[in-house]
Amino acid sequence: MKKLLSILLILTMVISFAACSRAQKTSTNAGDSDLAYVKANGKLIIGYTVYAPMNYTDENGEFTGFDTELAIIVCEKLGLKPEFVEINWDTKEVELNAKSIDCIWNGLTINDERKATMEITKPYVKNAQVVLVKEGTAYEGTASLIGKTVVAEQGSAGEDVVKEDENLKQANYVPKTLQTECLMEVKAGTADAAVLDLTLAKTMTGKGTNYEDIKIVDYLAEEDYGVAFRKGSDICAEVNKIFDEMVADGTMGKLAEKYGLELSE
Repeated sequence: MKKLLSILLILTMVISFAACSRAQKTSTNAGDSDLAYVKANGKLIIGYTVYAPMNYTDENGEFTGFDTELAIIVCEKLGLKPEFVEINWDTKEVELNAKSIDCIWNGLTINDERKATMEITKPYVKNAQVVLVKEGTAYEGTASLIGKTVVAEQGSAGEDVVKEDENLKQANYVPKTLQTECLMEVKAGTADAAVLDLTLAKTMTGKGTNYEDIKIVDYLAEEDYGVAFRKGSDICAEVNKIFDEMVADGTMGKLAEKYGLELSE
C-alpha cells in the first residue's frame, strides 16, 4: 500500500512538473513578443497627458487630438482596441516597464537618452522648445531671465533646455506637473516665463484662447516626436510600417494639417 502511494505521489509530481514547464514555456514565448502580449489582451494601453493639440478634450467634451486620432487609426490596423490612460509624465517610463501602459503616445521628444531605454518609432512630427512670456514683458534672449522665475513641465524636453541653457541655469526654475500649469503660472504672474513645446504653445495661446496675453518670444531647440514602447518591443516596427503607409497615402499629412502640425522629414 505504501509502495502504491509512493508511486502515485511520484506520478503526481511528474505531471505537475510537466504542466509547470509547459506554462513557463508559454509565458516565456509570450514575453518574447510584445506584439503577441498586447494582441492576447486585445488592446493597446496608451499613456498620455492632457496636451493640445496631441491629446485633449475639446469644447464638445470629445477626447481628441492628433496623437489620439493617429493612435486610433494605427490600433485599428493592428486589430487592437485603443485604451487611453492619463499618466504622470515624470513617471512615464516606470509605468511603461511595469506594463501599466503599453506605449507613450503623447508628443514624446526623441533623444539619445530615451532611445537607450525605450523602443521609439521613427520621427513623425516636428516640434521646438519655445520661451513664452506675458505681453509687455521685456525679453532680449534668455539672459533676460537670469534671476527670474521660469517654469517647465517636469521630465520634459523643456526642462532639459532650462537645465542646459547657460542663462536659464541662473533662473529660479520651478518644475510643474503639466505644460498647461506652466501657462497658468505665467498668466497669473507667479512665473516670469515658461519653456514649452511649440505645438502646445501655438494651440493654447493667441487670439480666441484663454491665454491671449501670452506670446512666444524665442525658439531654443528643434526636435522630433516619436511613440515610445518597451525596450526591444516588436510593436514599434509594426507601427513604423503603418506610419510609412499613412505618409504615402496622404492620411498622415491631412491629419497634421487638421491640427496645424508639420510632419518630420
